[in-house]
Amino acid sequence: MTTVDSRRRVVLAALLTGGFMFAEVIGGIVSGSLALMADAAHMLTDTGSLLLAWLGYKLAARPADPGRSFGFGRMKVLAAFTNGVLLILLALWIVWEAVNRLLLPSPILGELMLGVAVLGLVVNIMAFAILHGGNREDLNLRGALWHVAGDLLGSVAAILAAVLILWQGWYIADPLLSILVAGLALFGGVRIARDAGHILIEGTPEGLEAPRIIEDIKASVPGVASVSHVHAWALTESRPLVTLEVTLAPGADAESVRRAVKERLAHAFGASHATVEVIGEVSPAAA
Repeated sequence: MTTVDSRRRVVLAALLTGGFMFAEVIGGIVSGSLALMADAAHMLTDTGSLLLAWLGYKLAARPADPGRSFGFGRMKVLAAFTNGVLLILLALWIVWEAVNRLLLPSPILGELMLGVAVLGLVVNIMAFAILHGGNREDLNLRGALWHVAGDLLGSVAAILAAVLILWQGWYIADPLLSILVAGLALFGGVRIARDAGHILIEGTPEGLEAPRIIEDIKASVPGVASVSHVHAWALTESRPLVTLEVTLAPGADAESVRRAVKERLAHAFGASHATVEVIGEVSPAAA
């Protein structure tokens, strides 16, 4: 899946969620349902987050320049991190409103709430299907998908709350189910913010730990006496970067070893962008 495909999917999902958001706001105000208002607020942040994800793709596509040797590749990671933080804040807001509603319950128009929630579920299923068909490894798309998944679950919670209100008159179901949706949104937000934040602070990508790289290269590349000063990080979730120093075994050809190490890093670790410095031969006594 290409970035262009992901960008197109994000735009379509934004149009769907943004278009229905206004209907859900009106339905929530008229019916008095917190679940609908929470879902509408979620849709509002989702629309903004989807547009932010789209902007991240657009900026990431810009070429490198003298002031940015890696270009704007990390913009989509920054967009994903922002979306994760927004999910966390949204979850906290929903919990706050739900607690207030539990303390001061109010009547709700169950029929209107149910009708709007069902329409919202249909829209969210469509948006989720659009995003779910994209690249699963794209962190930016995953952030957008979590937002829409939260919307979908919010619609399900609103439907259940409306059914309980109409069936048993349990108005308390509205804030209680809203808290459940908030918990799921919080879970997704923490995961996305954690994964994106790990990239932004240049944390070591999974599978690229220094001891593992050292052991693999020494065992796989002839002419390598030792490997040191290994640093691994990622520009994006799919573009790992590695730098390291190699000490040659006696008689080894520096250029041949350097090329072999770079090929091994690309083949075994997916690190197609690697800087390998050859610092000379190990002394015969040390060998």
